[in-house]
Amino acid sequence: MKNLRIGVDVGGTNTDAVVVGPGGTVIAEAKAATTPDPIGGIKAAVDAVMGQVDAPEALGKAMLGTTHPANAIIRRRDLDKVGVLRLAAPSSLGVRPSAAWPEDLRRIVIGPSKIVEGGFEYDGSPIAPLDEDAVRRFGGQCAGSVAAIAVLCAFSPAATEHELRAAELLAEECGTGIAISLSHTVGSLGLLERENATILNASLLTVAKRVVDGFRNTMAEAGLDVDSYLTQNDGTLMTVDEADRYPVLTVGSGPTNSMRGACALAGLADALVIDVGGTSTDVGILVDGFPRVSTAAVEVGGVRTNFRMPDLISMGLGGGTVVHNSARGGNGEIKVGPDSVGYDVITDAICMGGDTLTLSDISLAAGRMEGFGERSLTEGVEPATIAAAIDWVDGRIAVLCERMKASSTPLPLMAVGGGAHLVPEQIAGVSEVLWPPHHSVANAFGAAIAEAAGSVDKVYSYDASSREACLESAREEAKDAAVRAGAEEAGVRITSVAEIPMTYVPGGGCRVMVKAVGPLAE
Repeated sequence: MKNLRIGVDVGGTNTDAVVVGPGGTVIAEAKAATTPDPIGGIKAAVDAVMGQVDAPEALGKAMLGTTHPANAIIRRRDLDKVGVLRLAAPSSLGVRPSAAWPEDLRRIVIGPSKIVEGGFEYDGSPIAPLDEDAVRRFGGQCAGSVAAIAVLCAFSPAATEHELRAAELLAEECGTGIAISLSHTVGSLGLLERENATILNASLLTVAKRVVDGFRNTMAEAGLDVDSYLTQNDGTLMTVDEADRYPVLTVGSGPTNSMRGACALAGLADALVIDVGGTSTDVGILVDGFPRVSTAAVEVGGVRTNFRMPDLISMGLGGGTVVHNSARGGNGEIKVGPDSVGYDVITDAICMGGDTLTLSDISLAAGRMEGFGERSLTEGVEPATIAAAIDWVDGRIAVLCERMKASSTPLPLMAVGGGAHLVPEQIAGVSEVLWPPHHSVANAFGAAIAEAAGSVDKVYSYDASSREACLESAREEAKDAAVRAGAEEAGVRITSVAEIPMTYVPGGGCRVMVKAVGPLAE
């Protein structure tokens, strides 16, 4: 039976891999340094972990979590030029596409843009007929000048007809050489935020293809015949074919994988989670086993979007963080970060024979870490420097945990990630600090155990039907979507239902958001 899974997670410093058996048993784990081209690190981690597996033919599924699409946006690298077509005139003419984008990102990504007649009201009634001639003219303008086109229609989650028709017309004008991203497949309600998410998605299609193809090739070169998936922002899975089309849905997957992995490894469903890597630290909170979702609009690379992301607080604190101005003479004056040596910590840190003082050196010298580098090499670090750096770390972690909590009630804290050794044993406002088994590869474990999901985000008219009937319809749609995503029908469960009354529209309108999750079908 193909009852083993491999989970791989690409971080800023390390690429982690685990092989998981039935019941979530960790069979093998490995770390490799992340490479500038992430495929090199993925291959090294996969080779290392598979070298520990006696029956590689039992591997049936492979899951990848990667920050590569997010880094492409943040670093403004390898992004495609995108044409932007909004179907919403005569409404929405006051704000042009990408109006609030950072100027440097706009110059790189935004190509021709146009607002044409079309779109719908919240109940699916048309704002105006679709101007098909204008769509064709826009397609001719984009042909040969952009790599992709983002199409947005007002209230397309409620009515998809205009976006689908526009895609047909653009394909006729531009041919198959231009990819087309439709907003109803990417974002939820909220015109401008959904438009931004769709544009970013279109700009990432080449990056995504490189990552997906590299992952597939890595599995094939390792002799593994597996079904491959990528993890999404909410901790659930999408097939590699979907990831090819919707890469923007993976940009927040790293911290989510760590939180889901911590939950399963520690057996806790409600707790704080701190994920300390080589470059940065993320703190989030688990509610019923899933990360609490941010209620605020999420910015990616300075662009406001509206897809579901975990509620996180992040800062530049990790094992590779550089400690400046060592406290010579015992005065205790130091500066920590925010710069980090990242994956070069294995060569640049003092404990590894390098000449850069990092928080890994501090942790080793303070007795918090074992098994990395030579402690004797840190003997020249001033005790005052060690004490000051440890105080700085402890203070920052305490503040992050306090900010994340929703009440004054103490919660347990699960410490995961390669830099989890930096977390102190006692923190104010935390009931206990736990380092779960295999905590250093919790992100890869979270990817390996991820489930398939389906969701619904629609506006219903409670006056046209009953509230109960609308909610039941939304639940069934979400379950069906989860099954289509690969979930086992018998195991699908509803994990969240949210209602937001829209008192500013007639007809008893209410926005309903339902999520269903289930284990992958074998």
